[in-house]
Amino acid sequence: MARRTIRIEAEALLALADSLDAQSDFGRCVEAIAASPGRLILTGIGKSAIVAQKIVATLNSTGTPAMFLHAADAIHGDLGMIRPYDLVLCLSKSGESSEIKVLIPLLKNFGNPLIAMTAQRTSTLARQADYLLWTPIEQEADPNNLAPTASTTSQMALGDALAVALLAYKGFSPEDFGKFHPGGALGKQLYLRVRDLYTQHERPAISEDANLQDIIIEISSKRLGATAVLDDKEQLLGIITDGDLRRMLQRGADFSSVTARDLLSGTPKSIAPDALAVDALALMREHAISQLLVLEDDKYLGMVHLHDLIREGLV
Repeated sequence: MARRTIRIEAEALLALADSLDAQSDFGRCVEAIAASPGRLILTGIGKSAIVAQKIVATLNSTGTPAMFLHAADAIHGDLGMIRPYDLVLCLSKSGESSEIKVLIPLLKNFGNPLIAMTAQRTSTLARQADYLLWTPIEQEADPNNLAPTASTTSQMALGDALAVALLAYKGFSPEDFGKFHPGGALGKQLYLRVRDLYTQHERPAISEDANLQDIIIEISSKRLGATAVLDDKEQLLGIITDGDLRRMLQRGADFSSVTARDLLSGTPKSIAPDALAVDALALMREHAISQLLVLEDDKYLGMVHLHDLIREGLV
């Protein structure tokens, strides 16, 4: 029964995708929403109302201002939230729900363009709408063909299609997306940069002549597991990590004469301060390392550590 449910809903989605070729209103609808100075108001009753709320969230996060209006509340005073330049998208499988039939003439009197999302092209809602978004449904997934399943899945998918089409039509960029998602790991992937992280630390650095004690103190005190090695002109020569120290101890070197010059790795991995933090994470993963030097025009600025990315929720 579970597999049957999924297959029926998958077939409904494929039928929906194929139906768009014949739905000239979809493109017109995208253009009208994009050109409108107002918002897109979504309304519905029952399960369609719940789907409408999810579509509103998707539209808002992708740059299309949207609001939800429950159809039952609309006819009891909440119609006041609709402004003159708003478009109204009404979701209803049958297009004949009593609340919807009461709401339609009220919306028409307001003069707001009405978009219908329905499975019934000859319904009251479809006939009264300015734009029709058709969700072709042959059957619901439950054995009695009653519970909203395939129909709500199709509504959800068509809502996503509308939001993404609007996103592409308006040239909505990843940077724009980041502005609407400032919280959480998703937002940080889109806006958090290396400069936001490395400046939280002291800048570990030693000279090439530093002895072993100085190296250990610098690495330990700055708490980044490594230090940069600079010449007398502050030019980067390389990096020494705590792993380099452990490997030196395993070799049994003469500790009394060891200097930074003997331990440094001359080809450290680096990243620019304006790079996204998620790119720093990808570089660390690619090379199986825990820190990156931050360089700008070959000038050493500081260091970003894997722990910084973990703390920000990117890992």
